[in-house]
Amino acid sequence: MIKIRSALFLSFIFFASLGCGEQNKEKESNEAVESLARDSATAIEDGLEVTAVESDSTAEEEAFVLNEDNAIDFFFDYQKELKVNKVRIKTTMGDFTIELFDNVPYHKSNFIYLTRQGYFDSTMFHRVVRNFIIQGGNADNKETARKRTEIGRYLLPPDTRKGHRHHRGTVSMPSSEIDNPHMLASPYEFFIVVTNPGSYHLDGEYTAFGQVVSGMDVVDAINQVETDSGEWPMQNVYILKAEVLE
Repeated sequence: MIKIRSALFLSFIFFASLGCGEQNKEKESNEAVESLARDSATAIEDGLEVTAVESDSTAEEEAFVLNEDNAIDFFFDYQKELKVNKVRIKTTMGDFTIELFDNVPYHKSNFIYLTRQGYFDSTMFHRVVRNFIIQGGNADNKETARKRTEIGRYLLPPDTRKGHRHHRGTVSMPSSEIDNPHMLASPYEFFIVVTNPGSYHLDGEYTAFGQVVSGMDVVDAINQVETDSGEWPMQNVYILKAEVLE
């Protein structure tokens, strides 16, 4: 079974490796799929100290933090009021726009919430598999780890039966590597399919929650950057800012 995983909150960063599944490249695909066990980057939380600012008089109300117990209820309520469905991603190589699918509400609302929290700003496209995918939403820095700590630790249930296939330009969510037999999704990261016409072997395994509607040429350019042996770009490709189009 093909696996695209994202290990959260470990002490070091690991990166996903996705396999391309065309029949005439079966051997190459299988090798790529096996490398998914090395999946994607995680923020370094252990040992990261976050200092709260205390009020001079009384302690400020404790900040809301997502966790495994409250995340589903939170995003269920959050999506009820959403009237938006597009996010613009500004990168060091240009901009592109994602339109989010309404019938995958948890993943849509999660992506919009993280965008509004400024989570994706200054993260990277840390994994590039040429002619297959680009994967973003992480960075090997303390700032990204701090943001994850403040937002919370949680996973999302897969939502793979809404009719969305992994066509070229599809935005999907990798699954967590941590004790995860049910393929729960890693909420902080996403990947974009560049395969033409698509990578349909991913259908039913990962939750497609959006589609690039403009700037696919930028996605293609990112996919063609030179990478090291671990498929990390030799020159960092940053997400400068992600913004919800209100």
